[in-house]
Amino acid sequence: MAREEPLGLLVVTVRRRIKQATAGLIQGLALSPQQFWTMVAIARHDGVSLRQLAAYRRMDEPTACRVVNTLVRRRLVRRSPDPTDRRRSRLTLTPVGKDTAERLLPLAGTIAEAIESSLSAAERHAVVSGLQKVLAGLDRFDAEHGRRPGGGAAPA
Repeated sequence: MAREEPLGLLVVTVRRRIKQATAGLIQGLALSPQQFWTMVAIARHDGVSLRQLAAYRRMDEPTACRVVNTLVRRRLVRRSPDPTDRRRSRLTLTPVGKDTAERLLPLAGTIAEAIESSLSAAERHAVVSGLQKVLAGLDRFDAEHGRRPGGGAAPA
């Protein structure tokens, strides 16, 4: 009987292949894959806060902040004060960012189609559910070892 491939290896390979596919599609747009997916998330969630963006992207806030800062410097994203909470800002696309996003959103759809096209609806649901359980297990692991979910050190 053939031995099953390690789940972690498959996850890492899928991540790498998605990054490669993204990089290939956006070649010439002067965006990294991380910047591409951040632009897509902001386009889909106009007015999102940095914390919400990090949650949507499943990334830590310092990383989200670095990516957003780069996009702000490039004048693709604008930070505006949140009218209901002055400690928070809202992220929106600039006019140039909106023009860029019009080209990015179809590319994001193309990548999503490539990822999901060979799965039935039930298989897609099973994969998503299984990966959410894997993430929950890793969050528990981090908590048991004094780390924040996602791998950062827990505050003292």
